[in-house]
Order: sequence, then C-alpha cells, then structure tokens
Amino acid sequence: MHQVYSPATQPQLFRDVRRRRILAFALDLLIVGAFVLVSAFFVFIFGLLTFGLGWILFAALVPAVAVLYVAFTVGARQATWGMRAMGITMRMWYGGRPDFWIGAAHAVLFWASSGLLPLIVLLPPLFDPRKRMLHDMVLGTVLLDEASLTTGP
Repeated sequence: MHQVYSPATQPQLFRDVRRRRILAFALDLLIVGAFVLVSAFFVFIFGLLTFGLGWILFAALVPAVAVLYVAFTVGARQATWGMRAMGITMRMWYGGRPDFWIGAAHAVLFWASSGLLPLIVLLPPLFDPRKRMLHDMVLGTVLLDEASLTTGP
C-alpha cells in the first residue's frame, strides 16, 4: 500500500518534528501534572466522604489522567496541547485522522513500551525517514509539521 506522507517527496512535512516532539512531550507532562493535581484534590475529598475507601483511586490517577488527556486531545484535534503549541499534528499513515481510541492506544503503548524497552522505543526515530517512534509504527500514526500540511509544498 502507498503511504500518503512521503519524506522523499514532502520533506517539509517532517521538518524538525523530532525536536518539536520532545518539547511537546515536556509541555504535555506539565499539563498532565496540573490535571493530576486538580484531580488529586477531588480524589482526596472523595476519600474523606467515603471514609478512606475513595483513596484507592490514587493508584490509577496518573495513568488515567494521562491516557484520557491524550485520547481526548488527539481524538478531537489530532494533537495534544503540547503538540499544537509546537506546531505538529498526528495523522494515520494512510492520511486519515486518529480518533479517541487511537489516542488512548498511543498513550498506553508509549508508556508501556517506554517503561519496558526505553532504548528500543527511542532508536527508531533516529533511522526512520518519517521520524516515527516504535508505538507510532505499531499504530500506523505519523507526526507532521502542521503548517506544511495545511499550506502544502
């Protein structure tokens, strides 16, 4: 099958994506951290109201917030807030737009693979012409320069 986004014919789509993706990740970590702090306050209050039983939710708080953040932002706008700030967007390899479930799977696969095999996850973007990470390859996603995508060559 023919992939829509080709680094050979459309190099502008992949310009500086690797560096901007790292910066976007840092911004997203700060945003998720803020959401976790706000959510932790509500879980704490819920725990008080349930005589400590609700505090069990603290165990799932960080992963749940991170997955929901990526799923909703990628599903709605094809980019997290950090990605939008850095001018990159996510697309499927065939040109389609990722949905909520692709966003959720992207977050889960990223964190699972990063925790288990960090070097294997970080090596592919150094050699892949589309600058994709391992979980991008598995899901069939690609990150692109948004300005070049909307304006064309």
